[in-house]
Amino acid sequence: MLSLSENEFKSEVLDSKGLVLVDFWAEWCGPCRQLGPILEETSKKMTDVKFCKVNVDEAPNTAASFGIRSIPSMFLFKDGKQVDVKVGFSSEASITSWLNSYK
Repeated sequence: MLSLSENEFKSEVLDSKGLVLVDFWAEWCGPCRQLGPILEETSKKMTDVKFCKVNVDEAPNTAASFGIRSIPSMFLFKDGKQVDVKVGFSSEASITSWLNSYK
């Protein structure tokens, strides 16, 4: 999983082709820490999807530009355009099903 800074977001997400999942998270967030390993595992199985994470404390402008109010928040982009959002903890099966619905 790729950790993005504010400077990398455009090139890694908005300028990308295909599906990109962006996990907005923070170190102090319990559900975020639970979701992290699930996303890592899912990223190994779904190699056709780019998985990224953005720490909202380290990239406040990026988080604000997407109106992040609750974390974890997973934003799904397809060919650089935001197509969906999932807020809160999700299981691996739920995430996999969600991603497959956009392929």
